[in-house]
Amino acid sequence: MDQGSIARILKQVSGGDDEIQQLQKALLDYLDENTETDASLVFSRKFYIAQWFRDTTMETEKAIKSQKDEDSSEGTHHAKDVETTGQIMHRAESRKKFLRSIIKTAPSQFSTLKMNSDTVDYEDACLIVRYLASMRPFAQSFDIYLTQ
Repeated sequence: MDQGSIARILKQVSGGDDEIQQLQKALLDYLDENTETDASLVFSRKFYIAQWFRDTTMETEKAIKSQKDEDSSEGTHHAKDVETTGQIMHRAESRKKFLRSIIKTAPSQFSTLKMNSDTVDYEDACLIVRYLASMRPFAQSFDIYLTQ
């Protein structure tokens, strides 16, 4: 991954603290800008929003399940684990709120909310997609699958 390009994109994109959310917004902006030239980008945009929402939900469920498993096996409550789970829940809720706001916004309205039309080009969009894909659980555990 080209971390320099990712950092450059993050600097250009205005947004919150969550870099994943900033990259998602940049990619959605790019897809929305180019829907006139390629109609399949409308589907791609909707697919990414649905997939990110699903991923956020799954991450939250895993955090809750792991906390319950640790509590039942150890019998004690660790404040650090609760804080970590709380942070995961807070981050997940903020991502869901962001995605819901994107879903509720019509594509024509979303066009008016764009930051800069030249923030992300095709190469940057490809880089963002690769970076976000590398953050998914399957991509992170791919080496384990290969060694097995």
